[in-house]
Amino acid sequence: MIDVLVVDDDYHVAHAHALAIARVEGFRVVGEAHSGGEAERLVVDAAPDLLLLDMYLPDFTGLDLVRRLTAAGRAVPDFLLVTAARDLESVRTSMQLGAFYYLVKPFTFAALREQLEAYRAWTERLQRAPAGQRDVDQEVVDSLYSLRSTPSRTAATVRGLQPTMARVLEIVTAAPRSIGAAEVAERLGASRPTAQRYLATLVRKQLIDLDLSYGSTGRPEHRYVPRRR
Repeated sequence: MIDVLVVDDDYHVAHAHALAIARVEGFRVVGEAHSGGEAERLVVDAAPDLLLLDMYLPDFTGLDLVRRLTAAGRAVPDFLLVTAARDLESVRTSMQLGAFYYLVKPFTFAALREQLEAYRAWTERLQRAPAGQRDVDQEVVDSLYSLRSTPSRTAATVRGLQPTMARVLEIVTAAPRSIGAAEVAERLGASRPTAQRYLATLVRKQLIDLDLSYGSTGRPEHRYVPRRR
């Protein structure tokens, strides 16, 4: 389970974000903060894995919060910046400080969910490293970076697809490993035949790949992975 601290000066917005996060599988909200100082205290008390971090806070900015935690020698959670700030310097600085992504307000639930699912896939890929492994090869590095950039590629790819098919594509793309029709159907909230139909169409469109997996029965299981490049 990924623990999230929501940081936003607007109580109503913070609560709305918390409710949205609770709808995404694998995430739970461990607190809401409405100022930088309150967020700083909750980072220590609640030890969140991820901050849903607003830029503009009443005492100091969200990026200043990251700087303060670093200067104090405290563990800095990963953070997803959500802000109305659209200036290039804010985007550049957030990237330099390690933001996982930068969502410009207002944004849809689908956009937030996409970023959270990409983050979950990224953390799961990190956790699959063998115990005690310290070094990685280029393939692993490329895999980790590709997971972080998945949302941008997905957003470009889904243009022209009807919403349900685009959502199926997002599910396959965000999955940390190959995924079957039953799992897609569960996340989509639809029947397996419906999911299977969309998956088959996406394979025909060459947007995803079919990965045949042979189990103990010797019969192939149809599983799906993002399009190999």
